[in-house]
Amino acid sequence: MRRVLMATALAGGAWAAKRALNRRIGRSPLWPLPALEEPVSGHSPRRALRALVVSRTEPAHGVLRLVLESPELPAWTPGAHVDLTLPSGLVRPYSLCGDPADVGRYAVAIRLVEDGRGGSREAHAQLVEGAELELRAPRNRFELVPASSYAFVAGGIGITPLLPMLRAATAAGAEWTLLYGGRSRASMPFLDELAAYGDRVTLCPQDETGLPDLGPLAAAAPGTLVYCCGPEPLMAAVVAAAADPAAVHLERFAPAAAGAARPFTVELGRSGRTVEVAADESALTAVRRELPGTAYSCEQGFCGTCQHRVLAGEVDHRDELLTDGEREDSMLLCVSRAAGDRLVLDL
Repeated sequence: MRRVLMATALAGGAWAAKRALNRRIGRSPLWPLPALEEPVSGHSPRRALRALVVSRTEPAHGVLRLVLESPELPAWTPGAHVDLTLPSGLVRPYSLCGDPADVGRYAVAIRLVEDGRGGSREAHAQLVEGAELELRAPRNRFELVPASSYAFVAGGIGITPLLPMLRAATAAGAEWTLLYGGRSRASMPFLDELAAYGDRVTLCPQDETGLPDLGPLAAAAPGTLVYCCGPEPLMAAVVAAAADPAAVHLERFAPAAAGAARPFTVELGRSGRTVEVAADESALTAVRRELPGTAYSCEQGFCGTCQHRVLAGEVDHRDELLTDGEREDSMLLCVSRAAGDRLVLDL
């Protein structure tokens, strides 16, 4: 009898110990290390989606228009962009230029940049009908704010995020004009679509009319919002010409020009090691000297691949991607820097 009781007690103790161990492992799969909150570092917090290329057309010389389809594509609003993962693994952001009401379908347009960093060349060469792509859910830092009057200005491929805005402004009954410049008519996509808007649209092919006349922006009615997307010189000129610079909304293809950079120190919080970031290099470059496997792609602050959690220190954010909430505790290493002398990263 005593043996039976002892065996029962041992079995019960083993069962209780197993339950306790399972609970501990559930809290931290790396037990006996302490349970840690899942870090942002080393991966994008956005869920990957899959879509199929169902249409490939050329709306202008050197411009590729792709239509992507998938039942899992989320809703979006005018001004949004998506990050496409190209076959090589490069991540590139492209503005959505279709209709938000077209559920399950996205449209993007990609200009071929021969002397670029390779993303557009790869897209033009490999993204054919039937290809499957990975992408991330749309993000929007170029939202169309409700207004009674708009002045839209586009330069070249910068017309893409404005197309859905024109449809939305028209549907809302707002007054609007579009000034659309480019090197030549042959290089300016979507002219057929824009022709339906009549004299609301002013075309300025540079080989015919020279640079666009931005004078009307200074005479815009009070309350008119200005939306501009295009090369940096054009956007700077729009801000300078606008009657109210605070009413100007910009979408950039490259990081905004920043002030003079200064060196700073990055501490890698998981190891305690430190990295010195020189004034003429990015935090990403400096961190990769110590951690060569640190992921990156666009190096311009648009794709989010190098987003990492900041544990201490103030960040000088220079990206065009992160939301205000994300900026509270993370940064993009490729373009952003320390506002002071030191940052501690979750690396």
